Amino acid sequence: MTFNITLAAQQAQQSCGSIANLSGAGRKALLTKIADLLIANTPSIIAANKIDLSKAQEQNLSASMLERLALDANTIEGMAKGVLEVCAQEEVLGSMSHVKPLPSGITVGKMRIPLGVVAMIYESRPNVTVDAAVLCLKAGNAVILRGGKEAQASNQALAKILHEALRESGLPESIVTVIPDPDRAVMQEMLTLSQYIDLVIPRGGEGLINYVTQNSRVPVIQHFKGVCHLYVDKDADLTKALNILENGKTQRTGVCNALETLLVHKDIAPDFFALAKELFAQKQVKVHACEQSLAYFDDAEIATEDDWHAEYLALEIAVKQLDSYESAVAHIMAYGSGHTEVIVTENLSKSQRFIKEVNSSVVMVNASSRFSDGSQLGLGAEIGISTSKLHAYGPMGAESLTTEKFVVMGDGHVRS
Repeated sequence: MTFNITLAAQQAQQSCGSIANLSGAGRKALLTKIADLLIANTPSIIAANKIDLSKAQEQNLSASMLERLALDANTIEGMAKGVLEVCAQEEVLGSMSHVKPLPSGITVGKMRIPLGVVAMIYESRPNVTVDAAVLCLKAGNAVILRGGKEAQASNQALAKILHEALRESGLPESIVTVIPDPDRAVMQEMLTLSQYIDLVIPRGGEGLINYVTQNSRVPVIQHFKGVCHLYVDKDADLTKALNILENGKTQRTGVCNALETLLVHKDIAPDFFALAKELFAQKQVKVHACEQSLAYFDDAEIATEDDWHAEYLALEIAVKQLDSYESAVAHIMAYGSGHTEVIVTENLSKSQRFIKEVNSSVVMVNASSRFSDGSQLGLGAEIGISTSKLHAYGPMGAESLTTEKFVVMGDGHVRS
C-alpha cells in the first residue's frame, strides 16, 4: 500500500490536541513508558539495525555514515537515559512569563504553547528518531519523522516502540509518524503541506539542508553544517589547548560538533604546532595548512579556499597561523557556519571579547567543541542544532519546540 503523506499530516494535526492537552504527569508517564520499552526491546532493535548495517556495507557507505548508523546495547541504553532526562525536566507548557499589570487596568502575560505539527528530515542516525519524537511529545507537539533510507529498518523498529507506548497510554498513534517510504517524492509532497505542518527541521548534509530550504512552503529551521573553529590565543595554556584539540578533532569525527579548523596565534605557533604535529601523526590526521604553517607538519597539503569552508567529518583538519586575535575573529566570521567556536586563552579580557564578538550559536572558552550537544548542555537531548537565528539558535530542546501566546486578564475592561 502506498504511503499517503497528506493523510498522515492531516491526522497528525487532528491529534495534536491529545498530546498538547495531556497533563504534565501524563506526558511524563508516556516518556517513561518509551524508555522502558526501548530497554525491553533492545534485541529486536539491534536485529533491525544489523539489516541496515549490512545493506550500508554492501553500498560502501563511508566510515562516518556507518558510525552514525550503528546501534548496540550501550547506545540503546543511552537513548533510554536521554528519554528519562527529558522526562525529568521542568514542565514547559503552560508556564507564564512577563506577567504585569498595565495602566489600562488589564494584566498581560505570555504563556508557552506547542508549535503544533513538527516535521523532521534527517539522515543515517536512528537515535534521532527517538530524540526528536520525545522532545516533540514533551513540548506537546505531534511529529512526522522522515529518516534516511539507510536506517529504514532501524527507524521502523523504533516506530513500533513509540506507537506501542502511545497505544498503552490511550493516545492516537498518529501523534508520531515515522514515514515508512524512503521515496523522495514523499518528502517533496510533505514540504508543500503548510496547511497541516507548522515547522520543518532538516538535519543532515549540506545538500539536504539546501534542498529543503529552497523547496519548502513550511517554515524551516536549518541545522547547517558544523565548520567549528578552535582558536589558540597567544595567552593560551598549551596543555589545555592540546587536550581540547585532541578531543574536538579525534574523539568522534563524523559529528557536527567536531573541530574542522585550527587557528593559532603566531607568537605561540612554533611551540603549539610542535605539539599538534605529534598529535596528528599519532592519530593519523591529514593536515591542510596555510603557507605560514605548512613547514611545521610532515606530509601536509597547502590549504585552498575550499578547505576553510570544509566540514571534513573525518580525520582531517585545516590549519592557519594568524597575526592577531582580530584576524582570528575575522576568519571565523568569514568562514564559520554559525555552529560552534572555541577560544583557548588565559586572558580574561580576551575571552570576554570572544564571547561578545563571535555570534555563532555556541561560543566556548577553554572547553571542547564536543560539549556543543543538547545532552551535554542540560537539554537531555536535542532535535537539532539550529544555525538560523529564527526562532531558535543552537541546540534545540523541548522549550525550542514551543512558542508563546499573549494572555490578557481583565474584569470587564474596555479600551478607551
